[in-house]
Amino acid sequence: MKKTILAAALAAMMSVPAFAADSADIVVIGSGGAGLSSAITATEKGAKVIVLEKMAFIGGNSNRSEGGMNAAGTKQQLADGVKDDSPDIFFMDTMRGGHYLNNPQLLHTLTTQAAGAEEWLLSLGANFCHRMGRGGGQTRARGHGPCDGSPVGIELMRVLSERADKDHIDIRVNNRVTEILTKGGKVSGVKVKTAKGVETINAKAVVLATGGFGANHKMVEKYRPELKGFSTTNQPGATGDGIVLAQKLGASLTDIEQIQIHPTVIKKNGALISESMRARGGILLNKNGKRFTNELLTRDVVSQNELKQPDGIGFLIVDDSIYKKNKMLRSYVSEKLMTKCDSVEDVAKLIGADPKVVKASFEQYWKAFDSKKDDLFGRPEMVIRLDQAPYYVAQVTPGIHHTMGGVTINPKAEVISKKTEKPIPGLFAAGEVTGGVHGGNRIGGNAVADIVTFGRISGQSAAAYVGK
Repeated sequence: MKKTILAAALAAMMSVPAFAADSADIVVIGSGGAGLSSAITATEKGAKVIVLEKMAFIGGNSNRSEGGMNAAGTKQQLADGVKDDSPDIFFMDTMRGGHYLNNPQLLHTLTTQAAGAEEWLLSLGANFCHRMGRGGGQTRARGHGPCDGSPVGIELMRVLSERADKDHIDIRVNNRVTEILTKGGKVSGVKVKTAKGVETINAKAVVLATGGFGANHKMVEKYRPELKGFSTTNQPGATGDGIVLAQKLGASLTDIEQIQIHPTVIKKNGALISESMRARGGILLNKNGKRFTNELLTRDVVSQNELKQPDGIGFLIVDDSIYKKNKMLRSYVSEKLMTKCDSVEDVAKLIGADPKVVKASFEQYWKAFDSKKDDLFGRPEMVIRLDQAPYYVAQVTPGIHHTMGGVTINPKAEVISKKTEKPIPGLFAAGEVTGGVHGGNRIGGNAVADIVTFGRISGQSAAAYVGK
């Protein structure tokens, strides 16, 4: 698959450090979007940075990110006619979507700085455009991503890895950090397991960018026993290592039990079908051929509605108008994650439902589109009529997708001590390893905004801490 090819290419690019060293100003643990955003920012402030990645390739879950990056008030958004959005509206959408569990200070930082983070990516060469169509839980279309509709993570990691290479940042794969060292109550380095054995790297600061724990089933079940047996969309390295490392230093945890399930996952292999398919006009039917939800509700609500259906499954349906414009959808079809159906009758045959029932569901949606009012479920936006055959269908069910909880940070990305409630000197964190940004449910498109925004902040803060 293309994601595998990307990972291999990135591994080859970064497998040999630009220079060898056993000391640095800053060690960044993790090489995904948060880690590389942090490393690049700190390096350009003048700090000497080493990035350590336990896997054989860089990128982590960022390689799998598909939908987009949310930001309010960007130049592209304005050019696309969305002139009624703002960081304040972005804030309220995200607070509502997170069930008001979000840390307001962290969320304010995200929503006010995401546009600048997106512009920073553009300055590095990202081929991002504004994407029309609201994601679940959003009142405005604020997604940004590759202009051809391809997954956002591939472009994100291309841009960041190329910049890291240009900046000669020392990135070491197959390097697992086993301990964060301290001296006099301050971070002093890390112990790292390599092919040569356990080594020590001295550093004045450490940035945790290790991601979440969505692939650690024991850890998931510890906090949410009811999720036992669920598939996961996470890459194998998402095992919560950074959370464990931080706890050993006395770090506080926030919202650790908040784990998101995503409603459109292929159960047999954990492949994710992006929420953007619904934002662009896709609908969900159950095994009986009936719609069962407003498809633009938040992921947790749509997932729960789906689990109430026969066998806990749904069928995501999009049409040819999306297929022609969206590279990501075409990849789903070529990878056999979605099946082509030439007519509504063929959709019914694939689902195994009464053709009359399926046709009635389509007709209800067509009527809703024409009247701009969905009397059945109150869907607020229908960007296409969904009447352009052929159709493309995927059988989906909820799967573990994102862990909203993690180490406690402040707006400077400093990790907070459980005992003192003050920053642990020299320890910073960004991305899914942290808690508090997303509250009880992450809005689709906010993860990329989070990792780049707080990745940059952690790099700035760490560089300032070491005197750069």
